[in-house]
Amino acid sequence: MLLSLVCGNNIQLLSMKEAQIEITIPHLFRCPISLDLFEDPVTLSTGQTYDRSSIEKWFSAGNLTCPVTMQKLRDASIVPNHTLRHLIDQWLQLGPQFGNCATIDHLAALKHSLESPELENKLQALEKIRVLSDEYCSFRKSFFHQLSFLPLLLELVFGTEFTKCHTKFTELALCCIIKLLPLVSLEALNMIKDESKLATFLLLFEKGTSSVKTNLCHLIDSTASPQTEEVCHMLGHSQNLLREIVVLVRQGSEVSKVAIKAMLSLCSLQSNRDNLVRAGAIDGVIIFISGCETRQKNLAPFAMAIIKNLLVLESAKEALVNHPYGVATLVKLVFKVCNQECSESAVGILAIVCRDFGRAREEAIGAGVLTQLLFLLQSQCDPKTKTKARMLLKLLRSKWIEEPKQV
Repeated sequence: MLLSLVCGNNIQLLSMKEAQIEITIPHLFRCPISLDLFEDPVTLSTGQTYDRSSIEKWFSAGNLTCPVTMQKLRDASIVPNHTLRHLIDQWLQLGPQFGNCATIDHLAALKHSLESPELENKLQALEKIRVLSDEYCSFRKSFFHQLSFLPLLLELVFGTEFTKCHTKFTELALCCIIKLLPLVSLEALNMIKDESKLATFLLLFEKGTSSVKTNLCHLIDSTASPQTEEVCHMLGHSQNLLREIVVLVRQGSEVSKVAIKAMLSLCSLQSNRDNLVRAGAIDGVIIFISGCETRQKNLAPFAMAIIKNLLVLESAKEALVNHPYGVATLVKLVFKVCNQECSESAVGILAIVCRDFGRAREEAIGAGVLTQLLFLLQSQCDPKTKTKARMLLKLLRSKWIEEPKQV
């Protein structure tokens, strides 16, 4: 009898455990017909996804409609849903503890591991957080927010001496921070305003690895928000940081891609612009644009936006005109069939400096701006760009006529 009771309890516990795992299967991973985990997800023309075996049984029974929408199917073909299959595979590989992470308790256990003094525990927790934050779920967003994961990670990276001695932890923790930013409130970034945390931020940017600098640039890019304006202001008043960013932008490396976005975010605040000019931002951006001719073409508009923001300052105009090939670089961008946004920006910037500087007009004409403008006017560019091009042509023509008379 005792044996029967023990066996009965074990069966009951097993059933409860299986039921718990069953309940924690994400809704999107269940077939609407069988309500089981997808084995071979396929999608109909209506956009609804079913398990292959279930939908084939539905069709074989003589049904010619979509089971969920009940729409008649003109096309009964099915297409494998490889994306969903890949997500389910990843979810299963995490194992029962974290793969079926539908309860706050599992994330709480991860947080506890992060607070552990053992480095290995921290690293394992960060690896799982990195994977979980890749798979967006509304409940998970809520849990990450409730458990204050972002403030904890920010504290671990910028609030302790620990990260200065453990590069791998710093890299992984920053990676998790960047992945969590879209899931939680940006207000947590205001922690960096603390003087000691800001000092750590600057030290990591100066001494950190390429991975650390890349993620710090992502972090700076995230501060271009009303919620974090003060952080953006404080970062923009560190000349050492700005000079480091300019160096990254000039390098033309993978880090340059995020560094140019970080610079654009910093110059979104008017109070930062003078400091950026003094740190050499114009020189860095001109070099970056020159490199965009063969690579990173999609980032050229970010660079042009930086110049436009900075040109409200006379010092920025002078830096651009005095640059050995600043005007010539912009002239090359005037007629860009594949990038009309750059064409419009280049014409607008040239109009500003050519209006104020005779030297800029001479260099622009010497670099072939007149031909470029004529090509642009004959192209299929938008009316706004054509209007700016005509104005620049008129400006150059009038100045060209007036200046010989003055001589």
